[in-house]
Amino acid sequence: MNYSGPILETKGLDKFFRDPVDFQALKKINIAVNKGEFVSIIGSSGSGKSTLLYVLSTLDTDYDGHIYLSGEDLSTKSKNELAEIRNEKIGFVFQFHYLLPEFTVIDNVMLPALKLAKYDDETIRKRALEKLAMLGLEDQASKKASRLSGGQQQRVAIARALINDPQIIFGDEPTGNLDSKNAQTVFDIFKDLKENYHQTIMLVTHDMSLAAQTDRTIRLHDGEVVLGGVQ
Repeated sequence: MNYSGPILETKGLDKFFRDPVDFQALKKINIAVNKGEFVSIIGSSGSGKSTLLYVLSTLDTDYDGHIYLSGEDLSTKSKNELAEIRNEKIGFVFQFHYLLPEFTVIDNVMLPALKLAKYDDETIRKRALEKLAMLGLEDQASKKASRLSGGQQQRVAIARALINDPQIIFGDEPTGNLDSKNAQTVFDIFKDLKENYHQTIMLVTHDMSLAAQTDRTIRLHDGEVVLGGVQ
């Protein structure tokens, strides 16, 4: 039976930092994101935006409560199981692209798929070229990543996040290091992925003009959802 509920859901999600003093960064977070939805997370500095994103994406596993990905409770998984889920089902685009500068563009895009080892190398290379073509970068495939502009590098990072056809893509201020023109170009790519490929996307942004272009905005204040958590 196919799962038809939210692709991502949390129930009673709490996050504490213990050092240097006890601090509750997330408080009883209850959110639900549907397949193909484009959601932005906003809030003032220190509101818990990036903390929430890192917990949801399993990059931070020290939390209380439950996170469900396509109905599967991630809080019950081992570290090895979470690593597999993260590589196969989750894509992440950071504020900085984290490309390997001396690797070619296509080699950077191929890395997560090579790690997953679901396909042979030739198939992975073909898939990487397809992702680059989606983003208008197929002609840059053989260039060193360090030779690209900042906007191009972030587009390569998106292609890398897409290589394993993830169920959801998380973005932590993915346009934060770009000028306004390149920021809008990258944001338009996310919108295209949502509209034409039904990709589920959830990203943190401080740019309210970009947040206004998403399907829904979740606002955090002092670690609590004050707007847009559950439809």
